[in-house]
Amino acid sequence: MTYCVGIRLNAGLVFLSDSRTNAGVDAISTFRKMIVYEKPGDRFMVLMSAGNLSISQSVREILQVEKLPNGDDEPITIWNAKSMFDATRVLGAAVRRVYEQDGPSLKAAGIDFNCSMIFGGQIGDEAMRLFLVYSAGNFIEATRETCFFQIGESKYGKPILDRVLTPHTPLDEAAKCALVSMDSTLKSNLSVGLPLDLLVYEAGRLKSDHIAVLDEHNPYFQMIHTTWGQRLREVFESIDDPQWDGAEADHPLLAPSERFEPMRKITSPDEKII
Repeated sequence: MTYCVGIRLNAGLVFLSDSRTNAGVDAISTFRKMIVYEKPGDRFMVLMSAGNLSISQSVREILQVEKLPNGDDEPITIWNAKSMFDATRVLGAAVRRVYEQDGPSLKAAGIDFNCSMIFGGQIGDEAMRLFLVYSAGNFIEATRETCFFQIGESKYGKPILDRVLTPHTPLDEAAKCALVSMDSTLKSNLSVGLPLDLLVYEAGRLKSDHIAVLDEHNPYFQMIHTTWGQRLREVFESIDDPQWDGAEADHPLLAPSERFEPMRKITSPDEKII
């Protein structure tokens, strides 16, 4: 399986992906799920993928040569697109092309055409943009209200993202938040695994030097793993236990409520309970 998260902030973009794939308990492998498309000074784009590995790899290969008709002008590719929207349209076309080629055979073998992708970056003077691309090739864009996307095993790492991230979050803080999100996922799901690929992009630079591969020996990720678990336990232990005798409790559990009382069936000693 997979877990990837992409974050769009006022200050830049953060991308994080794991590298575990599995086709059953006896077929666990490591494949990188993040690829960078970069032309320094002109464009910087990052693609992360989840789902069927053969589909994702085919899309990545086709994406580099895929073209969209553009009237009498030069066809649009990811290398000449004038906006991230057009570059994402090229990605969607690549997904549909793989579906046309492999979809019928996969269906005959009882395999769903399953892929999802996070694609983001910056082209020229355009603002940074971040997209979530579905297996049909259609896509949605991140907004100020929803500034991050997840693909794969997203449920374990979502709470910390919801609580911490806003468009104003600094890049390093967002990277820390993404790593905590990943650590929570690693803790709860064996289908997600190390090493991790982390990329932080600063708005307007059209290149990035902040790219790291983190394995189990990485000092920072070891610190995140140890500290997050310890602090969670400390916070948990600092919260009061339920107090059933609420007469003098600061936060009584048994408090007046407009809801009905619990449903009970009171039986007499002679009544037979079925």
